[in-house]
Amino acid sequence: MSTPTGTAASTATSAKVATTGTAGSALDSPQGKTTIADGVVAKIAGLAAREVSGVYGFGSSAARAFGAITERIPGGRSSSSQGVAVEVGERQAAIDLTIVVEYGVGIAELARAIRRNVITAVEQMTGLEVVEVNVNVVDLHLPSEDDRDDEPAPAPTPARVR
Repeated sequence: MSTPTGTAASTATSAKVATTGTAGSALDSPQGKTTIADGVVAKIAGLAAREVSGVYGFGSSAARAFGAITERIPGGRSSSSQGVAVEVGERQAAIDLTIVVEYGVGIAELARAIRRNVITAVEQMTGLEVVEVNVNVVDLHLPSEDDRDDEPAPAPTPARVR
């Protein structure tokens, strides 16, 4: 699991996930116990966050560059959990998202929409209580950045000296 190191948020997250919260859970029954892997919760959270308009991408610039290379390899796919770190307890989950925002989008409102969507999706699909969703905005995507990727390389300028 990849979580930010040395942050107060991850320490607080660990403490919150360790608490038991409510007695009983939809994941425990007389017939047996259900456990959900961190990767499953990370994928659900990543997909739910991607559904929110204004989210351009996930992860740090290095992670995005590595993901772009992976997508170009035959059979390679982009990771739906890139930029998503989770901690899953017996009844609770905490989620950290590292995102890139499209220019012009209100970041505070975007973060609220992401939290709503992620909490709803994770709680409905897993039965876990989501105690927090931390949104870390690391970059801003400008529309002109897409234009540069699609343009052909400029023609070489003629030499000034012969």
